[in-house]
Amino acid sequence: MMQTSRPASRISFGRGDGPARPPIRPLAAEVAIALSFNGTTQAVMMASPADLADFAYGFAASEGIARADQIQSVEVVETPLGTDLQIWVDAQAEARLSARRRTMAGPVGCGLCGIDSLEEALRAAQPVSDRSFTMTPSQVMAAIADLPRHQPLHDATRAIHAAGFWTDSMVAVREDVGRHNALDKLVGHIRRAGLAPHGAVLLTSRVSIDMVQKVASLGAPILIAASAPTDAAVRMAESAGITLIAQARCDRFDLFTHPNRISQEAANVA
Repeated sequence: MMQTSRPASRISFGRGDGPARPPIRPLAAEVAIALSFNGTTQAVMMASPADLADFAYGFAASEGIARADQIQSVEVVETPLGTDLQIWVDAQAEARLSARRRTMAGPVGCGLCGIDSLEEALRAAQPVSDRSFTMTPSQVMAAIADLPRHQPLHDATRAIHAAGFWTDSMVAVREDVGRHNALDKLVGHIRRAGLAPHGAVLLTSRVSIDMVQKVASLGAPILIAASAPTDAAVRMAESAGITLIAQARCDRFDLFTHPNRISQEAANVA
């Protein structure tokens, strides 16, 4: 496995001071990851070279290519230019993949690169049927406050996104230089572990429409983000039945959709 961070020399400047050499902070590794299904490359993403099996399973699930039980094997093949994730799926998933007209070659900030139709980009999110999972305002704020404790790569580099899964405590966190990749890796872990999506997904990033689509494909009923949503993401969350919370901090948050999953516990959430 490639390193997820690398050292680099630097010279820092501050107001009123000359150049100084502070302790070296590692830089986040960013490599080309090809996702190949049954021998054909479906996507090339720039990503962190960690949790790649989770990435394969999560990308396949969130892109509607294959369920976990339809993936027969995943092989990580290192090449001089990057990493090829060779994913082999069953005949049913292969037929579905062959019917798709999509190739992707995207930078880390891109979640819709390569889509060749408006219908695919704005596809309806899978409805989330879980109505029983609820959180109190205190739990929402405690969950987002807990997320930084599970981000060692971000602590080392200050250049990494994270996605976490919370039930009554933090179940899992995945990190990546790309926000979409971090979420795909989390989805993949949950699928591979056979966990029920009965909980909340936490994001360090803003919420765009494709992030809501990925959470909906997982079936998680609550999405909590540290940054703001787009208007399209709010509309998508509303139609998919997802409770969307954003601008979440340890002492406040904004609730955008489906407030019925958040109890009326006394708290300062205004």
